[in-house]
Amino acid sequence: MIARRLIAMLLPLLLLGCDPGSQGKSESAEIKPGVVEATNPASQELNRLFEEYFESNLLLNPTYATYIGDNRYNDRYVNSIGPGWREAARSLEQEALDRINAIDPSSLEGQELISYEIFRAEREIALEGFDFPSQLTPLNQMRNAANGFVQMGSGSGTQPFKTVGDYENFLGRIDGFVTWMAQAQANMREGMEKGVTEPRILMERVVPQLESQLVPSVEESAFFKPVLAMPDSFSDEDRERLTAAYTAAIEVQLIPALLSMRDFLRDEYIPAARESHGINAIPGGEERYAYLVRRYTTTDLTPGQIHAIGLAEVSRIHEEMQGVMSQVEFAGDLHDFFEFLNTDPQFYFTERQDLLDGYIALRDIIDPNAARLFKTIPGADYEIRLVEPFREKSAAGGQYRGASPDGSRPGVFFANAYDLSARPKWAMEALFLHEAVPGHHFQLALTLELDDLPRFRQFGHYTAYSEGWGLYAESLGGELGAYTDPYQYFGKLNAELWRAIRLVVDTGLHYYGWTREEVLEYMFANSAVAEARAVAEAERFMGIPGQALSYKIGQLKIQELRDRAETALGESFDIREFHAQVLESGGLPLGVLEARIDLWIEADSE
Repeated sequence: MIARRLIAMLLPLLLLGCDPGSQGKSESAEIKPGVVEATNPASQELNRLFEEYFESNLLLNPTYATYIGDNRYNDRYVNSIGPGWREAARSLEQEALDRINAIDPSSLEGQELISYEIFRAEREIALEGFDFPSQLTPLNQMRNAANGFVQMGSGSGTQPFKTVGDYENFLGRIDGFVTWMAQAQANMREGMEKGVTEPRILMERVVPQLESQLVPSVEESAFFKPVLAMPDSFSDEDRERLTAAYTAAIEVQLIPALLSMRDFLRDEYIPAARESHGINAIPGGEERYAYLVRRYTTTDLTPGQIHAIGLAEVSRIHEEMQGVMSQVEFAGDLHDFFEFLNTDPQFYFTERQDLLDGYIALRDIIDPNAARLFKTIPGADYEIRLVEPFREKSAAGGQYRGASPDGSRPGVFFANAYDLSARPKWAMEALFLHEAVPGHHFQLALTLELDDLPRFRQFGHYTAYSEGWGLYAESLGGELGAYTDPYQYFGKLNAELWRAIRLVVDTGLHYYGWTREEVLEYMFANSAVAEARAVAEAERFMGIPGQALSYKIGQLKIQELRDRAETALGESFDIREFHAQVLESGGLPLGVLEARIDLWIEADSE
């Protein structure tokens, strides 16, 4: 990736401008918030490019704009799998790459140089992605645009429903969504002809997701919830007009679009979908998986190397688990301990509300202790909610949705209460640390506060960095008041074990040709996982090849850097400063993060 080239350029330069706030501020009215100021021509052109690209990208991705709190395009939904959109997106990436290649980086330094190299590498890998026909497999049980639109239109997502204009904006998005759904069917038919389909079992999972919205009356539709929750400030005229418009849209557009997709999948696509489970089984699948591995991990590790790392980590973590067994004086082997943890009623709630209350209680323990390890606590707040019923069956055990930059929408930690027999109490502390504090909430909310970074970095995302941080955050529990119960510490080990298992089974599926059943067998043999979660996770790996690799690869790198810093700095090592160095530049490729920490160690050692 970009690590070798960037490290060589950064070593003599990063010390000149390492902190985001070290750049001077300009008074030019043309510089928009989030753009680093510049005085030399190369810097000025660079910042113009960053801002123009970001603005153009928002136009191409209006729902992403809504997600980050930019409400200018809340009435738009684009056909992002259509040929016109794909050509426009490819052209944008190529133009941006050409422009940045024309900028001489010799006068850039510090964060500008980091931004230059990251932006160029992002454009290169984005263009490479257009070589693969992802548009022919536009949805599965994990990537289902219908689920996203339901969440958006129900009022539980990122779409605001506070003003009359907000309600009218969502109505404006419906035409685009219906077009997208029709395009998806056309693309999948082309994929059927070319042998590029999703695994059959994944698409069987999509059918009930769609059917959950095929309700007998408009009033029962998730899309009608905003109508029922209209603010009291709305006039009677607006209330009647919007109610009629939403009723018509649900009856005439939304339910027919969902019904058409359900029938298409059930009657045409699923019978023609492939029985194989790994992406290497489709034409060009091996090359596509290698690309996804590089993209998600931001490393040059091969699938074979990652598989070996996973096997070694599984073995190491099993040994630590044996220590917990000794601590609680459990008689039996590791598999007996897994069975005990999976079946004993003491480890499970029977009511969904109790699970939610348990996470709220954890917040009261963890949040007050965060200042022990962090110099800066994010200003954005976060909420704790249960995953909505319409998507909980295929959702992960927990997930985080970021706050909006303006603070109008807090972050949300979603906890999954589907099948409480698969949601053990002993897994809760590690999951909270990963998704909420100090995991994704801290990392994403603090990034939003880095006003001097260009917006493509402020809102950028590197899965290996963000998920690596989330998994690393789980290791901080003991320093934050968690893991006082040995079973909760086992939960931490099991969560880490799970990420190690992902290295084995994701590469097993998509590189070595494992079947879904072989993946499940490996999971059951090596972890305390209940069947519901094992099935959902195995099918998640099938649906998003390569993404699951990022957690453990990122965590291993961050832990390696912490160990390196502690060894080099000795008694002068400051954990709060280390965490600031990891977080204060936003998301980074792992090689760039390593260069940054090495320079910090060098500076503090002098």
